[in-house]
Amino acid sequence: MDQITRPLGPESWIARIFSAQAVRKGGVVRRDVRWVEREIGRARFEQEVRDRGFHMIECGGQFVVICNRGGIRVIC
Repeated sequence: MDQITRPLGPESWIARIFSAQAVRKGGVVRRDVRWVEREIGRARFEQEVRDRGFHMIECGGQFVVICNRGGIRVIC
């Protein structure tokens, strides 16, 4: 029997994203902007990133979240 894939609710979606190994290690996660907008909305995702003290940039249709509270320096 095929398993039916159900969309995650906003809280589950956020928990899944921010429990990734890259997040725990202070790394980077990347998500498609359209996907984020469809799943929880841009404003909600931005607030979740802010609440964690992380940094986020948007580039090429992707959100790139730097999962580290330290300062950032854009090189080029």
